[in-house]
Amino acid sequence: MRFRFVFSLMIAGAAVAPVSALARDLHVEPATGTMAGDGSAAMPWRTLEEVVDAARFTDGTIVGGDRVLLGTGYHGELVISGGGQDTPIEIAPAEGASPTLRRVQLRNTHGWTVRGLSISPSYADPYEKVTMIDLDGASTTDVVIEGNEAFSERDVSAWTADDWVNRASSGISVDGPDNVVSGNHLLNVRFGISVTGARALVRSNHVENFSADGLRGLGDYDVFENNLVANSYADDDVDANHDDGFQSWSVGPGGVGTGEVVGVVLRGNVFIGYTDPDQPFRGTLQGIGCFDGFFTDWVIENNVVATDHWHGITLLGARGAHIVNNTVLDLNAERPGPPWIQIGAHKDGTASENCVVRNNLVTDLDVMSGTGMVEDHNLVMTNPASFFVDVTTHDFHLVPGAAAIDVGSAELAPAIDREGVPRPIGSAVDIGAYEWHEPGLDAGVVDASVGFLDAGVRRDGGGVSATDGGARDGGGSEEPDADGGCGCSVGERSPTPMLGALLCFVAALAWRSRRRARAL
Repeated sequence: MRFRFVFSLMIAGAAVAPVSALARDLHVEPATGTMAGDGSAAMPWRTLEEVVDAARFTDGTIVGGDRVLLGTGYHGELVISGGGQDTPIEIAPAEGASPTLRRVQLRNTHGWTVRGLSISPSYADPYEKVTMIDLDGASTTDVVIEGNEAFSERDVSAWTADDWVNRASSGISVDGPDNVVSGNHLLNVRFGISVTGARALVRSNHVENFSADGLRGLGDYDVFENNLVANSYADDDVDANHDDGFQSWSVGPGGVGTGEVVGVVLRGNVFIGYTDPDQPFRGTLQGIGCFDGFFTDWVIENNVVATDHWHGITLLGARGAHIVNNTVLDLNAERPGPPWIQIGAHKDGTASENCVVRNNLVTDLDVMSGTGMVEDHNLVMTNPASFFVDVTTHDFHLVPGAAAIDVGSAELAPAIDREGVPRPIGSAVDIGAYEWHEPGLDAGVVDASVGFLDAGVRRDGGGVSATDGGARDGGGSEEPDADGGCGCSVGERSPTPMLGALLCFVAALAWRSRRRARAL
């Protein structure tokens, strides 16, 4: 990553020491600290907000490479505007600590890592709706937001339809280029993760319970991979917004729909409209909805879309898009639906061109005519139960003998499936997001992004403590339980047993992937 500005400590009459030599652990302890301290373990500062207000980040006291370790307790807000550093400043929990903040806003700045924190406006009184993690401004760049939890309120059982619109805070907003959002858990939000900057990496996040869009990607060359988006609270009693698991649109000289969004990758994501049929205010979620192109050179592969709307994966106005090895299915027999994969003309009538739709397992398919359009090796299901292990529990692995096994094309097929299993296992590539294999097969060498909990965050009690992705000496264990569970409390905190089981399942997958990669 490239960074553009350095806060440096100038020492008169002496050579400036390299940043690495200055790097320290600085301590902030709400219970025992004082702003008269020096930030040492013996004399910590009090709260992070007071550290910002005292200009410790701008007067040369805290420099690039330093870690600011937060103790248990409420730290107020982290609001930084301007400046930055070549080597990032890291803000994370102290070992075993559970720090809490109202919000994080980094505006037109660069070179920060915010990791392992619990962020919610409900920690402050009175409660006010906010964007909980806001990378604000076109020059906010080279920021890593990793392994945090952010929620409007934990208990929303008494929320009304109006609360889901006017009380729910939004999760993460990213305006600038070259930022990373990884391993975060967003709960009970309005919008989940919204990106307008270019070259963002949005990986392995959970967006659980939302009333607008789960993910938005409007920047060129953004990558969204291995994210889980579940439970849309968006029926007609909530608002008139049409809600999407993922949404994009172009903006050009003539406004919306007159430009193009280039080079976006959607890979290995799971979008589930609802996990509880009795969910209040349950909406009809559009899966991947891209309606105002052009969408140029997109790759959409290995995604699972389980919803109850016509739009499973829809691009209206596409050039050079590849939609390959996705699984799209209906959650019920009600209207609207069943969900389709569709590439259509731009709304101004311009035809799509040079797109490939291949190896998809889907409940409906609609690829309109255009120049150079290729549609092959797709399979339209009429009875999903004959393909999947258990539709009711959202286990969309293929059953032995499923008609999707060994009938796909290797051309443009991703080398691994949604879980990192290599393709092909049998005589040919399987159709859909999962490659069938014998039980117990190790996924092998996989990218560290496979699975949803790469950051290794444990959420116990009211806060977050870090493992892999938290403070270097953070507490917690990434080992699974003896019975093969994920060893985390994420599932226990979920509002439905079904989603809890799903979260624990993908956490265990992530642990196995990391363990295998380290052994090599």
